[in-house]
Amino acid sequence: MIAFVLSNQNLPFAIALALMLAIAILEGVTTLIGAGLSDLLDSMLPDMGVDMDVDLDVDADLDADFHAPGLFTKLLSWLRVGEVPVLMLVIVFLTAFGLIGLFSQSMALRILGHMLPAALASLPVLVVTFPVVRICGGILGRVIPKDETESVSEESFVGRVAVITLGRAERGKPAQARLSDQHGQAHYIMVEPDGDDLSFEQGTTVLIVRHEGALFKAIENPSAALTD
Repeated sequence: MIAFVLSNQNLPFAIALALMLAIAILEGVTTLIGAGLSDLLDSMLPDMGVDMDVDLDVDADLDADFHAPGLFTKLLSWLRVGEVPVLMLVIVFLTAFGLIGLFSQSMALRILGHMLPAALASLPVLVVTFPVVRICGGILGRVIPKDETESVSEESFVGRVAVITLGRAERGKPAQARLSDQHGQAHYIMVEPDGDDLSFEQGTTVLIVRHEGALFKAIENPSAALTD
């Protein structure tokens, strides 16, 4: 079994599982010293978009322009980032990728008599892993216990100030924003301008005025005295 897991064909999957174990151990250690890795990773998330101000514009209707930050933002939202701690999603991804990869190679060995090359086996496993992360993230979002700080209604976000952290918000192209609730807990939401002629660049401070489904409508921050 060990020889199978550590074979060259299974190297990406073995590395993923090893990383998952290392992250779990590191989270335990950092929690003991009072600085949880999960909280640290969540606080660093907005910085992921600092150098992504690229205007490769494509509309969701398949017209000519492609908006890379908007696409990345939608992918993060689809993967439940903001609903579930990022570290938990990373662990789910690594576990699913590793286990699905080992299972697929085991089936290939049984059916074909040999395992597939690592690169060839990794691509379909990666495609399958993303939906698994989304499904597991949805389940975790419903079952993980929430303390008083986290148990806030999304309706309470209306009237609060948020900062665009990833992408460029336009009508029909929401971007990720960060705001703090009444307990000081950070939340990441998808924001869209409340007006056809508005757009918000990354780093812009906005005022949340409405909540519609998974989206929040915002206007420009009317007062410098209002801060996140």
